[in-house]
Amino acid sequence: MDEEEQGFLQENNLLLDVSSRVRSVEGRYNLLRDRVLLINNNLVDSHKKTYAEISSLTEDVKEMKEDLFRIKESLKHLLKELELFARREDVKFLEKYINLWNPLKLVTESDVERMIEHHIISKKEEEHAKKRRSSKH
Repeated sequence: MDEEEQGFLQENNLLLDVSSRVRSVEGRYNLLRDRVLLINNNLVDSHKKTYAEISSLTEDVKEMKEDLFRIKESLKHLLKELELFARREDVKFLEKYINLWNPLKLVTESDVERMIEHHIISKKEEEHAKKRRSSKH
């Protein structure tokens, strides 16, 4: 083989080597591109999921704030109502005076009249009984 053919073979081998290296780099590039696309898709999905969770949490926090506001308003209303109730000391004071007056033993005018009539009748019966006893002796 002459020099020309050897040079041609060397150039051909060099071109084949460069060509195989370019294909190898292209393969790696395609693999990396696919991986980047997969990572990008996963990142987009993750972002959507995270955004949905944040939106849900935001809505939950909003509902909790509304519930807390309603609870606070209810407590304020209850406290105002509790102020209208008598305190223990007030009840004890009233109980003391009620026991002192003892309203259960108070009598009405008609009760007094009945008691007087009953007393008069019993006195008359006693006098009548005394007269019978003295008349028998």
